[in-house]
Amino acid sequence: HVRLMESGGGSVQAGGSLRLSCAASEYTSSRYCMGWFRQAPGKEREGVAAFLPGGIGGSTYYADSVKGRFTISQDNAKNTLYLQMNSLKPEDTAMYYCAAAYPWICSGRWYTSDEYPNWGQGTQVTVSS
Repeated sequence: HVRLMESGGGSVQAGGSLRLSCAASEYTSSRYCMGWFRQAPGKEREGVAAFLPGGIGGSTYYADSVKGRFTISQDNAKNTLYLQMNSLKPEDTAMYYCAAAYPWICSGRWYTSDEYPNWGQGTQVTVSS
């Protein structure tokens, strides 16, 4: 059971950038599909991006709404997952969570929160217009 802790959230204006971090309690490379999710008030939790280490640079997956703006990456030496968020929009405002699942989830239903048994406590991102 890996423990996860997010940080890096905050308030920015539209067009700005933030980098979220997710520190894991153990080595996660090749053992987990690591995902970022977000949940806005009154809305369902949605998958933002996922990362599966392996090969050259690993495999990345993104929701259409963030493609070209967000980048997911992982520093194996630090057991830390990142989400670089650029060109932020007010609709990106949400609580952001990182999560860990079995590695095969990444190539399948990476965007489905029910597939992830391990979650962090979340970090708030607020984007003002």
